[in-house]
Amino acid sequence: MYSLIKHLCSAYLVERWGMMVLPALLTCFLPLCRLFVLGIGFFTLCFLMTSLGGQFSTRRLGDSPFTIRTEVMGGPESRGVLRKMSDLLELMVKRMDALARLENGSELHRAGGDLHFPADRMPPGAGLMERIQAIAQNVSDIAVKVDQILRHSLLLHSKVSEGRRDQCEAPSDPKFPDCSGKVEWMRARWTSDPCYAFFGVDGTECSFLIYLSEVEWFCPPLPWRNQTAAQRASKPLPKVQAVFRSNLSHLLDLMGSGKESLIFMKKRTKRLTAQWVLAAQRLAQKLGATWRDQKQILVHIGFLTEESGDVFSPRVLKGGPLGEMVQWADILAALYVLGHGLRVTVSLKELQSNLGVPPGRGSCPLTIPLPFDLIYTDYHGLQQMKQHMGLSFKKYRCRIRVIDTFGTEPAYNHEEYATLHGYRTNWGYWNLNPKQFMTMFPHTPDNSFMGFVSEELNETEKQLIKGGKASNMAVVYGKEANIWKLQGKEKFLGILNKYMEIHGTVYYESQRPPEVPAFVKNHGLLPQPEFQQLLRKAKLFIGFGFPYEGPAPLEAIANGCIFLQSRFSPPHSSLNHEFFRGKPTSREVFSQHPYAENFIGKPHVWTVDYNNSEEFEAAIKAIMTTQVDPYLPYEYTCEGMLERIHAYIQHQDFCTSPGPAQPGAHAPQSPFVLAPNATHLEWAQNASLTLGAWPPVNSLRAWLAVPGRACTDTCLDHGLICEPSFFPFLNSQDAFLKLQVPCDSTESEMNHLYPAFAQPGQECYLQKEPLLFSCAGSNTKYRRLCPCRDFRKGQVALCQGCL
Repeated sequence: MYSLIKHLCSAYLVERWGMMVLPALLTCFLPLCRLFVLGIGFFTLCFLMTSLGGQFSTRRLGDSPFTIRTEVMGGPESRGVLRKMSDLLELMVKRMDALARLENGSELHRAGGDLHFPADRMPPGAGLMERIQAIAQNVSDIAVKVDQILRHSLLLHSKVSEGRRDQCEAPSDPKFPDCSGKVEWMRARWTSDPCYAFFGVDGTECSFLIYLSEVEWFCPPLPWRNQTAAQRASKPLPKVQAVFRSNLSHLLDLMGSGKESLIFMKKRTKRLTAQWVLAAQRLAQKLGATWRDQKQILVHIGFLTEESGDVFSPRVLKGGPLGEMVQWADILAALYVLGHGLRVTVSLKELQSNLGVPPGRGSCPLTIPLPFDLIYTDYHGLQQMKQHMGLSFKKYRCRIRVIDTFGTEPAYNHEEYATLHGYRTNWGYWNLNPKQFMTMFPHTPDNSFMGFVSEELNETEKQLIKGGKASNMAVVYGKEANIWKLQGKEKFLGILNKYMEIHGTVYYESQRPPEVPAFVKNHGLLPQPEFQQLLRKAKLFIGFGFPYEGPAPLEAIANGCIFLQSRFSPPHSSLNHEFFRGKPTSREVFSQHPYAENFIGKPHVWTVDYNNSEEFEAAIKAIMTTQVDPYLPYEYTCEGMLERIHAYIQHQDFCTSPGPAQPGAHAPQSPFVLAPNATHLEWAQNASLTLGAWPPVNSLRAWLAVPGRACTDTCLDHGLICEPSFFPFLNSQDAFLKLQVPCDSTESEMNHLYPAFAQPGQECYLQKEPLLFSCAGSNTKYRRLCPCRDFRKGQVALCQGCL
């Protein structure tokens, strides 16, 4: 073989460079020539094996039509390459003439004129021609045989393709009514997104049907396709018990770094670690041996991604709003302490990687089944997931929980209804179960109350605060200078300044903000521990009307302050105030902090009309003589938040939610009885409970509201909470009859105020669309049928039997 390489290279070099440089060139290039010929031989072998192996592999039944098409189309190219290889060897044979003459002359010169050759030392050129000719003939014979095999394979594949073409027509199956339409769409648009090619779509009918039946689910499975892999992938993983955690160091690693917002959240989590651990111990004792499923949870904080603008991080150190970051830090801590598997993402790239998003523009489903039981995100993250999950978003959206500060009412959530009736906004129309939206305060019972935590003081700390309070010190709520631009503030601040020393924590860089009056002692932006110390000295924490519903008033009350806020008349809402415009809620806000007003109240919270100087001054005088202890509602302690989130995770299931009969259906025996005072309905003691219903239906109390009164307010009037998950049980004519309401006619329609009784006309209306069951909303024409429930002391989100 070495001799053959030597002669081939020598022949080429003689023709190219001549006799004079032959010895030197042979020394330099023989190794390269040897490698070249070995490479040609290896390539030839691999090519032949690939060509033949590929043809034999296509004869296996059940292979993808994409593979068949590619291999068959490669047939003529394979024959062409073999012919070129044969031509190359023929060219080598021609060059052997020059090689033989060169070799003979060289040997004669070295022998010094001796023309005698031993029998075993024949001139190398003598047998070289035969060798090259033999190789060329063999390659030529192989090319002929491969050509015959390819022709036979083409004939075979044409028959198979004809048979499969019959099987690759869009079936008319009533179970898959959209199949043919989707195939038409794929024909015209399959190149619009690279993700289709990623899943194997190549423009053929078979590739369309395989994609639409195996990747998406618009077409029935093809009978000749192997379905074993899909069946194997659908098996659920075994359940694992969640165990409370006491070490939060790994959580801090999960939260990441590089953003001021994340640094703030991590500092908060570190500061509250001891309280989280103690709360977990208390809840563990309360739950006893109760089994808790461990969930795999993805937390995607969409508003912190660069794609959403991340306007919060740059403002953390400049007095910007921190409420959202406070809540997200506490959500992460609660989920982690409860023992669940956690992933945290704050970038679109991380989100795509964790979800299994295929390459492309987001038209295709995920490449793998969703590996998470739950996803906590916000409206920004919700939009990002919809853009990149394709059909998987619709499939898995029941697992999503949306952190939504101000709430989303059902009328805004239902896309068709919102569009037809003027409720469509930039943030609504997601068609989720309204309970999937989770709020900062329990102001919208149609949603779930997520909340946050405030630092809880022990008894020793409470006594120290009571002894160190200054009776004439007030702190203003708000860290940004624009809050102090409130018109008319000079009037009530002048009154306050007569009685108290006023302190501010307004951010500034080099000089005092001009909006802050000279008599205000401004400390600048304070770190959280120093701000807490300021609150522990102050008597009063006063709000200027903005920001709405933040965590600071609760922190102040927990540190022994009295919170003074303004009453809004008329109430602020999306109809009359720019801040609420576009938000998916019609809720009317009667004060800066409705939760503090309605759920805490005096003596800790005072709500007055700041435009009424006499009322304002009287309130200041009364506050100065009022003594209060530090107070924190249980639902805003670490234990309260752990208890609430534990209940949600273990009991809320929006993917499989069996409900009662459809509107108008009559059960064999009504589960309701009229209360002894004949004012409302109760769940009958002998009635069976609906399996899996949560909250438990035996906590249901049904009231008929007065005209123009929402169910939210009607239930509160009776010391109860509206529970929208109970609406389906009341959505029948029987409920009206039990309440002794005469229905001259009963109709089912889509309306977020139904079920309701209309006067005049004695007409009863039932709800046709379950997503529109709503505690919110009122109209003077209707008396709404309202489902109410009890609640645990200090925990309005949970009924007394909800744990």
